[in-house]
Amino acid sequence: MTPLLIATDLDGTLVRTDGTVSLRTRRVLDRVRAAGIPLVGVTGRGPRLIELCRRDIPAASFLALAQGGYVLDNATDRWLRETSLDGTVFAKAVDLIEDEVGPVHVTVEADTSPEGPLWGDPGPSWPFTDTSWRPMPRAEALSGPVLKVFVRAPGLTPDELLAVARSVVPSTLCEVTEAGTGYLELTPPGVTKATGLAVITDALGIDPADVLVFGDAPNDVPMLGWAGRRVAVANAHREVLALAHEVTLSNDEDGVAAYLEKLL
Repeated sequence: MTPLLIATDLDGTLVRTDGTVSLRTRRVLDRVRAAGIPLVGVTGRGPRLIELCRRDIPAASFLALAQGGYVLDNATDRWLRETSLDGTVFAKAVDLIEDEVGPVHVTVEADTSPEGPLWGDPGPSWPFTDTSWRPMPRAEALSGPVLKVFVRAPGLTPDELLAVARSVVPSTLCEVTEAGTGYLELTPPGVTKATGLAVITDALGIDPADVLVFGDAPNDVPMLGWAGRRVAVANAHREVLALAHEVTLSNDEDGVAAYLEKLL
């Protein structure tokens, strides 16, 4: 397969565990761009982290952020998709989850400005020190338009919580996924990495069958199921490994670069 578009997840796939992207990887992605193949960075990171995304994948022609809810054309700096949902709808999903597992910790992403803060339930703080996290009563945090909601349940693994949420939260209410952060993520209905990428391929007139994707976590499953060629890094979640046509080296071994070097 000669892809007409290449898309890669960032954290856990392109980005190493220490948060870096190797020079080897950057050079290979530059070669992809020079070959005239559009490159897309597809990530759960919201628009507030857009500059971090641009630093990690500067060769990208497009960015699909917030699990596909926000899609940016880097050449024109124009948003092709901007999706949010009234926070009270997310609150209903959280209630359904709490009915099954008891109290959970919720963090809300609503601010789209660069380096904008997250708001969370008072109590356990957000574990990522590079993000501005502020305590706020849940009802207040969920009182307006929201991009996505993070949920953590004491005593449950992310996989266990994901299984519960999938069983009780209908897709008509919101999407449920997990991105390898230790938190469940809730997004508006229809917002997945697959639908985010579809915005780009529709604009370019590219068939999904001609798209090559790389991923590692459950939030990558929709785009793997959608794309014509799907590759998992060796450290990927079992759901991703089950869907992949091929498995490359791990993110810490520059698996995406290794695969693309052979392809080019």
